[in-house]
Amino acid sequence: METRGTAGWEACATIFDLSDPQKFEAAIRRFDEENGRDPHSENGQPRELLYAERLTNWVRRLAPNASEALRLAARCQHLCRWHIPRADYPMTRAGYLKWRADLKKLHAQRAGEILREVGYDEETIRRVQDLNLKKNFPADAECRVLEDALCLVFLEFQLTDLAAKTDDEKIVNALKKSWEKMTEAARAEALKLNYGEREKGLIQKALTAN
Repeated sequence: METRGTAGWEACATIFDLSDPQKFEAAIRRFDEENGRDPHSENGQPRELLYAERLTNWVRRLAPNASEALRLAARCQHLCRWHIPRADYPMTRAGYLKWRADLKKLHAQRAGEILREVGYDEETIRRVQDLNLKKNFPADAECRVLEDALCLVFLEFQLTDLAAKTDDEKIVNALKKSWEKMTEAARAEALKLNYGEREKGLIQKALTAN
């Protein structure tokens, strides 16, 4: 399901109603350049670049006719995430929430700077940033697509590693929260994924817990 680089987007430029295909491709390229600087790696790739590609793929799968703003938001949702380490915040619930809030602001701010650099108008930039910040969730349909994609990336690529170092109760709670945020279409996709036996058991507990 994964693709590399901007080739997939370029192939779609003639299919989707882009305001300016070259401008769109320039934005994607700049987002990828930034995320390509992530010092952390996964499968031999900068972690946040790989994450952006995975999120992009899920958005395209869930919404083949996704708007330009949604496709841009998918590519920059975790832009430069490593700039704000979790370790800089207290290891408490409040510390975690503050870290997440500051990350969202960082992603939106840096995305806006890049979009201006390549020539996007302020209306499009605000829309991308609103999606980055998850404004009007769950009322905003595009924000729901993005949230579905975020949850599916977690389930497909992150659940196993997190479950290996986290107690069952916390994982089940995280799964319940993810499931509650997902649409029925995303839940159907989630149930098609390949899980290990332990992960299957945790998901089952989450879905049957009161």
